[in-house]
Amino acid sequence: MGAADSGQLVRLEPGGFWNMRMNSTVFAVILVSSALVCGCGGGGGGTTPVTPVTPTAATPTISASTSNGAQGGAAIVTIASSTTSSTIYYTLDGSAPTTSSQIYTAPILIASNLTINAIATASGNNQSAVATQAFSPGIASGTLVWSDEFANSGTAPAQPNPSIWTYDLGTNCCGNNELETYCAWGSTTGPCNPNNPNAYLGTDGYLHIVAEQPTAGTATYTSARLKTEGLFSFQYGRIEAKIMIPESQGMWPAFWMLGDNITTTPWPACGELDIMEHIDGANPPLSAGGTPQAFDWTQSSIHGTGLNDGKPYTTTGFSAAAWHTYGMIWQKGQVEFYIDSPSNIYETFTSTSEAGTWPFDQGPQFILLNLAVGGSWPGNPDNTTVFPSSMLVDYVRIYAN
Repeated sequence: MGAADSGQLVRLEPGGFWNMRMNSTVFAVILVSSALVCGCGGGGGGTTPVTPVTPTAATPTISASTSNGAQGGAAIVTIASSTTSSTIYYTLDGSAPTTSSQIYTAPILIASNLTINAIATASGNNQSAVATQAFSPGIASGTLVWSDEFANSGTAPAQPNPSIWTYDLGTNCCGNNELETYCAWGSTTGPCNPNNPNAYLGTDGYLHIVAEQPTAGTATYTSARLKTEGLFSFQYGRIEAKIMIPESQGMWPAFWMLGDNITTTPWPACGELDIMEHIDGANPPLSAGGTPQAFDWTQSSIHGTGLNDGKPYTTTGFSAAAWHTYGMIWQKGQVEFYIDSPSNIYETFTSTSEAGTWPFDQGPQFILLNLAVGGSWPGNPDNTTVFPSSMLVDYVRIYAN
């Protein structure tokens, strides 16, 4: 201020000022300042609109671990985004991911040289930047890269590893008109009995999957269906399990796989790979002439949209009730099934030789082990059916291609 303003104190406060004894210079400054603060114009004033900023989903993180059975240089990879309720899309072939790519649902076993690319999307957010990570484990073909040996060093039945195995639950939970109620470890909902589990690690070193008839003479049955869905998956490699199965009317043991994308791409489009299944009694497989076969057997098969193929395995002296190793070699565009040795391949399917849509290159799959009771294929138990009946699993192993 100039000398003429000396002693004319002006103190501004929100909404007004003190000491109204001000000269024109001070008043002019106040008017200009007020216009700058409120954004008022000469045409009547108003607040300047602010354009909202749309947030961007957090770029996914790709992390690798050797926990939960990974070995031989392989890793189990987890993909995550810190954005709430985000969906992650990813590719394993180095291509750019889009919202048409595979949706991430479970940690993935990585046992070959490849690049993972991933994006995240969320409602009200822009799509994230692409996360990318290359893996070069250089693992030799035939190397054991994952296993569950079902070890139990205790003196009582133990829970199957909960970081690998979860359960389907309930009565007729999964179609096929099955009769059993599937029970989880520790389930207290009747007819399940936590003191008599249907799936447990025995002190003998085997996984036991047990079909029970809690009350003799009734049509109430319990059993278990274990799966790695949401916890563990893989694509391509050689997988096998050493299994002893029961042979009794209405028993339906199986070792198989389903596509990780089953919740967004329902069966059969998600793909199903049946490494071993077996029934006994009323519905044995038919010969080419349509008559029941008179031999012991197990079966592998594949399923997809318009794709249903498979045939029984049998050979001289084969007993399905004995211990056998059931395996599958899975490569891009091809799956092969074997029993007891990977050199004993008895069935091969390729993407170019099969009718229907080939779903087995669209992404990873998860593993299932179960013992069903009754259903559309085996028929119902009868007075020859043995309860309890047990499916024993020594191990599940995956090898690098």
